[in-house]
Amino acid sequence: MEIIEQVKEKFKSKIKSVFFHNEKRVYLEIDKEDLIDVVKFIFHDLDARFITASGIDNLKDMEILYHFSLDSDGIVISLRVFIDRDNPCIESITSIVKGALNIEREMYELLGIKFLNHPGLKRFLTDEFPEGFYPLRKDSPGRAEQ
Repeated sequence: MEIIEQVKEKFKSKIKSVFFHNEKRVYLEIDKEDLIDVVKFIFHDLDARFITASGIDNLKDMEILYHFSLDSDGIVISLRVFIDRDNPCIESITSIVKGALNIEREMYELLGIKFLNHPGLKRFLTDEFPEGFYPLRKDSPGRAEQ
């Protein structure tokens, strides 16, 4: 896939792994320190559209998937970033992608992930959950066993 080769060539060793789900869907694992540079390239230089981001509690760490669509090619690139579960902090991408504002707030409220330099990082449901309770964390009290 030519577009993925461009990303790999631009970032070389910063791309930790590449997983092709199929010919139209690819996952690129990167370190959180490289997130802003890679998002800038994908969003601006490749003219990708931001779809959404997903936060996952893996118990040993937190995972964030940033999903971008290259509409003209029909390709979806997902950037996969792992962060420390005990100190879940990562730079906000809102300075590049304004559309990430609310999804980052949602991950903050539901998983406790802090997005550094987010312009309005606050909870949506301030009265709903007690401070320090994150309902999508797998070890949250009262969460059904899965």
